[in-house]
Amino acid sequence: MGQPDLFAKRTFAEETERLTGGAVTWQDPPEIRLEKVQSDGLLVIHRPELLARFTMPWPRARGAEEVMVELKLAGDHVDRSAIERALLRRQARQLQRVEEEQPTPSWLGHEPLWLVAPHVPEWLGQAYAPTRFAPGCYRVEPLGHCFLWIAANELPLRDELVAFLVARSGRALDEFGRWVAGRRPIEWVLSMLEYLAMSTTTREELLWRFGKAEDPEVEARRQHILEVLLEASPQVQERLIEKGIEKGIGEGRLAEARAALRRVLARRKLDLSPEDDARIEACVELATLERWHDQSITAASASEALR
Repeated sequence: MGQPDLFAKRTFAEETERLTGGAVTWQDPPEIRLEKVQSDGLLVIHRPELLARFTMPWPRARGAEEVMVELKLAGDHVDRSAIERALLRRQARQLQRVEEEQPTPSWLGHEPLWLVAPHVPEWLGQAYAPTRFAPGCYRVEPLGHCFLWIAANELPLRDELVAFLVARSGRALDEFGRWVAGRRPIEWVLSMLEYLAMSTTTREELLWRFGKAEDPEVEARRQHILEVLLEASPQVQERLIEKGIEKGIGEGRLAEARAALRRVLARRKLDLSPEDDARIEACVELATLERWHDQSITAASASEALR
């Protein structure tokens, strides 16, 4: 199992009980002995009466003791074989529950299955005509065995749905990242940025939010997290060092160009106004500074040199 999948499962495990007010908890499922048949997790229902007030799909769990969850994140297969394997795991868990109650099984229900993915694949819509009953929530009935398909890209941005929303992809994932960044601890947000396939632009935008904090304790925690991440990734350290060297060289050349321009203007007794001096200081394009330098040799005034 990859790191994105582990992050998604950890989010369900850490968030479910808190977000549902204790109505539902996450449980690692037992291994089902075929060779190894194990779903991603189980939602164990403790207080079904609390679920009515939450956003779908939570209310759909009210009539169940547990719900099997299968997570398909961005890049995971959602073809026919992947779904059939999920249905096999659901059936195996159902058999396991029946056998656990032998010799006189009292449970006569069917194991609910919630499959969480970014979107509904085209083949599934054509084969089974899923019925949409809420934003992002679909009832699917292959061969009479109903399960729910939860399209994370279509779900609303709600706190109680965070565990489902980590399965988003593309622009929907970027939107989720911007929304959730201010609602979760920095450690969780950094894990999200590390494991989920967001765009580079969004990832950099969110990282810039972690500028220097006013609270010394918060700043110390941030520095510690960054140090740990850098120690775990020597390649990133090397790139940062290279960028720092390149930045230092670039800033040095800009400073030299500004100084040369000011020397020529001073020797020609072309007085700089405060506005023109501020323009020179603010300019970060070496080619522009060099052009102004050449123009200052023959210009009649500082303003003319900086055209």
